[in-house]
Amino acid sequence: MFAGFSPQLFRFLDELKRNNNRDWFAKNKSRYEDVVLFPTMEFVTAMEKPLKKVSPCFQAIPKRVGGSVLRIYRDTRFSKDKTPYKTNVGMHFRHQVGKDIHAPGFYFHIDAKEIFVGAGVWHPDNPSLNKIRVLIDDDPARWKRIKGKKAFKDEFEVHGDSLKRPPKGYEADHPLIDDLKRKDHIVLTSLKRTDLYSTETVELVAKKFKTAMPYVRFLCDALHIPS
Repeated sequence: MFAGFSPQLFRFLDELKRNNNRDWFAKNKSRYEDVVLFPTMEFVTAMEKPLKKVSPCFQAIPKRVGGSVLRIYRDTRFSKDKTPYKTNVGMHFRHQVGKDIHAPGFYFHIDAKEIFVGAGVWHPDNPSLNKIRVLIDDDPARWKRIKGKKAFKDEFEVHGDSLKRPPKGYEADHPLIDDLKRKDHIVLTSLKRTDLYSTETVELVAKKFKTAMPYVRFLCDALHIPS
């Protein structure tokens, strides 16, 4: 059973934000592993069975590299911000075909300012985005039913980028034009710090995933992948 995260995780992230350099991190690497990395991997391990109940198509992989735990090292090659480390914890529960196509997934984000659970597809390529638009246009009743369900609507908010103008082939007065203009199909719901200190953290996050699953399933159907 996952015992919950420790307040020390947030202390480490706060200090890393103030000391985001390689020398400080090298001196505190064992602390990072003890209070951030290893508990996060334990959380991912504990998520394996609950996630399979949500859908067998999504994976919780407790690997240090190449699994569900995102690397703390930032890619600074094309960024003006050259600080070497992320000051958050990210977990991505990918679709089993996620390495091959732009597939939907689940995400769990922890940092000092915000904690949230996410679901959907981020920055899909144009062919994938067009497929989602086609299904929204072809089956608007199902799309509206999913987004309008009380449990989903009460918890999740839509995030991401949108086009300024209607996409090609759709009129500005289309009843679902705001959804058709979306470049991302992502929904987020927030958690509190105290939610992380509990033995019920895994159950809570899995419940959020389950609430978002009809939305994710719609996206999977649009992309012609199993859900």
